[in-house]
Amino acid sequence: MARVWGRTNCNFDGSGRGRCQTGDCGGVLNCQGWGQPPNTLAEYALNQFGNQDFYDISLVDGFNIPMEFSATNGGCKRIRCTADINGQCPAQLRAPGGCNNPCTVFKTNEYCCTQGQGTCGPTNFSRFFKDRCRDAYSYPQDDPTSTFTCPAGTNYRVIFCPRGGSSKPYDNFPLEMVGEIV
Repeated sequence: MARVWGRTNCNFDGSGRGRCQTGDCGGVLNCQGWGQPPNTLAEYALNQFGNQDFYDISLVDGFNIPMEFSATNGGCKRIRCTADINGQCPAQLRAPGGCNNPCTVFKTNEYCCTQGQGTCGPTNFSRFFKDRCRDAYSYPQDDPTSTFTCPAGTNYRVIFCPRGGSSKPYDNFPLEMVGEIV
């Protein structure tokens, strides 16, 4: 499984040292490992069981920017998370530049599902995320409504801050930022 995320409010020096407000990678420009929550994730596993690719948008590490994840040929489900989650974030989950997932804040099985499959379910906090982004993971065991498949060999596009979303606070981004997974 691999992940892609956007970082916000970054400042790096000529040697690649610095920080990002969200999605930071240990103070370096070239990430090694995972970004620091809160961050909206595009996750994918290519050529898996049954010659299928599996893909999703996850809010299990929280939310920092809107995202769209789709096949470049349009043959598979396009998934989006473009709600104003940061502007509506519950007070207990607010973070500079984003909205934390409750696992990051409370670190209990109820929110993190640390005791294995079937040990946790939706909570009011996970419902907050799911109500705004129907296709996105809202808690660690939210597989049935949040994992999508496409035939192996498909090319994908991740768009950060896609146009046409319902999130007015993001309208100040000058362009969509696009990356492709090939």
